[in-house]
Amino acid sequence: MADWSFWLMAAGVTVILELFSGTFYLLMIAIGLVSGALAAALGFGAALQTLFAALVGVGATMLLRRSRFGKLVNRTRAEHDPNVNMDIGQMVHVPAWHDGAARVMYRGALWDVELAPGATPAPGQYKIREVRGSRLIVAA
Repeated sequence: MADWSFWLMAAGVTVILELFSGTFYLLMIAIGLVSGALAAALGFGAALQTLFAALVGVGATMLLRRSRFGKLVNRTRAEHDPNVNMDIGQMVHVPAWHDGAARVMYRGALWDVELAPGATPAPGQYKIREVRGSRLIVAA
């Protein structure tokens, strides 16, 4: 087998692994491996093939990192995000507080309720601000 075929097989395996990872970084490395295959097809030696593959792979990865696809997204945590947890923003009735905690019936089950920092414990309607495991963090 020719050298270029090994580079292309490595690029194919990398693309398959990228499909499982869900990021574009392995795809950039695969582009570098394809450049190694091109260098092999042009008749360069093994050292130059590896150098081309490395330089193109690292360069493509750096370009991806600088693009909008490589930026870290400012994500809100799931326990605060109403798009992830349907309970956030819903109202619960708290009949009584005991040391900043209570038990309420919500969606057909008993839930532990905790008061958010800065809120005063008084019986009444509260809005769910956060869900931590089986605890609802509420505020007026």
